[in-house]
Amino acid sequence: MNVQPRGEPHTSTSSRFRSLLPIGDPVSSDPTFPQLRDASAEMSAVSKAFAGRTRRGQAVPGYLYRMPFPYEEFDLSGVRTYPLSSRQSKARAEDFARPVTRGGSFAAWFDALPAILGAADLRRVVRAIVAAHKREAGVMWGIGAHVIKTGVSPVLIDLMERGYVSALAMNGAGIIHDFEIALSGATSEDVDEALGPGRFGMAEETGRLLNEIVGSGSKRGLGLGQAVAAYLADVKPAHAERSLLVAAHRLRVPVTVHVALGTDIVHMHPDASGAAIGDASLRDFRYFASSVGRLTGGVYLNCGSAVVLPEVFLKAVALARNQGVSLDGLTTVNIDFLRLYRPQTNVVSRPVAGTSGVGINLVGHHEILIPLIAAAVIELAGE
Repeated sequence: MNVQPRGEPHTSTSSRFRSLLPIGDPVSSDPTFPQLRDASAEMSAVSKAFAGRTRRGQAVPGYLYRMPFPYEEFDLSGVRTYPLSSRQSKARAEDFARPVTRGGSFAAWFDALPAILGAADLRRVVRAIVAAHKREAGVMWGIGAHVIKTGVSPVLIDLMERGYVSALAMNGAGIIHDFEIALSGATSEDVDEALGPGRFGMAEETGRLLNEIVGSGSKRGLGLGQAVAAYLADVKPAHAERSLLVAAHRLRVPVTVHVALGTDIVHMHPDASGAAIGDASLRDFRYFASSVGRLTGGVYLNCGSAVVLPEVFLKAVALARNQGVSLDGLTTVNIDFLRLYRPQTNVVSRPVAGTSGVGINLVGHHEILIPLIAAAVIELAGE
C-alpha cells in the first residue's frame, strides 16, 4: 500500500504516519461488494504499522478511537495590533442622532435622525423620489391590499396630486378594498367570524358589480384598473375622495390591477368570468410594462405585496431590457414589516444588478413608513 506523500523522501509507514488512523475492513460479507484484490495484505500492513489501534489483529474504523485535545491555552504572545485611528469604522459619532426640542418642526426631527442603517436608507429613498420627480424620470408605486386597509390612501392621493405618482399598480385584493371604501366607507371583513357560517366574501355589491365592470371593460378593450376607475368616477360614490382609483382617473395616472385567479373573493361569485378577468389583467400587465420601461433614473416602490407584484415587476423589467432599455439609475424600494424572498430578490436585488441603480429595503409598518416618506418628500422638495 502506498501512503507516502508526493515529493517526500521515503520513510517507513510506521515512522512517518504514526498519527494516521486506519479505516476500512478487508473482509466483505456482502456479495454485491466483493473483497478487493490485495485488500487483506494492505490492511494487514496498516495494522502492523499501527499496533494498538487494532482489535484482534484486524484494522477497525478510526472513529471508534477517541482523540481528545489537551487543555492548552492559546498563545497570545504573537498577536498583531494596529492603531485605532487607522481603522475604517462603520459607526461614527457625527452620524449619531441628535435630540429634538419641544415644538420643533418635522424637518428638524427628520434631519436629527441618525445617518445609520434604516434611517440612512429612509433618507436615500426620500432623496431618490425627489430627484426622480425633478428630472421627470418617474415614480411608480406598487401596493398590496394591506396598504389600503392601513388607511394611507389619502397620503398616496396627496402624493399623486403633487406629481409623485407616475403610475399605480395593485393586486386583485387591492382593487376590492378601494372599491368598497369608495362605495361604503368601510372594508376588510372579519374572516375568522365569517368563514365558519359561510358568509366570507359574499358581499353582494362587491361580487356582482366588480365582475360586471370587469366584463364590460374587457369587451371595450379596457384594462381592469381602467374599467373600475372609470366606473367609480362616473357614479361618484359617497366616499370618492378616499379612493385611489377615483383620484387616478381624475389625474390621468395609469392604474393597473394584477390578478391571480382564485385568490380574490370576487372569483367565488357566479358572475366571475375567467376570460374577462384574464383579458383585462393581461392588458394591465402590458400597460404596467410600458410604464416600467420609462423608469430609467426613476423609482419603483413595492409596498406590501409579497408575491404577485414582485413577480410582475420582474417580468416587466425583463421586457424593458429585451427591448434595449437599460433602466440605469433605477432605485427600487421594498416597504414591508417583514423581509421576504420575492420582494428582496425580484425588487431590491435582480432589477438593479450590474447597473448604476440601487435597491433598498425598508422594514416597518406601512401606516408609519408611507406617511413618513411622504412628509419627508414634501419637506425636502420645499413644497
